[in-house]
Amino acid sequence: MQTSGVHLHPLALASLLAAVLTAASACVPDRIDVGDRGPFAPGVDPRGETVSGVEVGNRLMQAGEYDLAMDAFTRAALKEGMTPEILSGMGTANLGLGRLGQAEKLLRRAVEDAPDWPAPLNNLGVVLMEQGKVLEARQLFHKAYALDNGQSDSIRDNLRLALAKIENPANTEPEEAYYKLVQRGSGDYLLKKSQY
Repeated sequence: MQTSGVHLHPLALASLLAAVLTAASACVPDRIDVGDRGPFAPGVDPRGETVSGVEVGNRLMQAGEYDLAMDAFTRAALKEGMTPEILSGMGTANLGLGRLGQAEKLLRRAVEDAPDWPAPLNNLGVVLMEQGKVLEARQLFHKAYALDNGQSDSIRDNLRLALAKIENPANTEPEEAYYKLVQRGSGDYLLKKSQY
């Protein structure tokens, strides 16, 4: 078998390697500045403030990490109990994972516990739209929009989609619709689905 290429004498190869290492070492600073903390990664500050599991779950939801969000909401439930906010978060995470039955149960409990909170009403409406229960979804979107005083574009858009589906139920052309999930804070989640 013949090979092509340049063959270097072992002494020449060692000289070349030494030259490359010398040139590379010239690019590295003499000393790494470690400041006051030493050469190790910073530890946990026991006096620092902790972030609630609900906040962690909401951040993970915004990042589309629904499994991790479920874990965060579950840990929060162990500390705080099954509050409407945690029920809503868990239901919304299940919706993101495609677990519509579980999402519906959790969001219905959240709506029972906090009937005047628009976020779980809206998110339950999204679950029902996914299940083809358009009339009930429209009622929930309408109530959520009224409770929110029409301030949420996300809820308004979901209501508009539900009304369009009711007005033209025979439309079988595939078109993309974007259902918008909402949380208690400033963030909205976007659930992109087709066929609606």
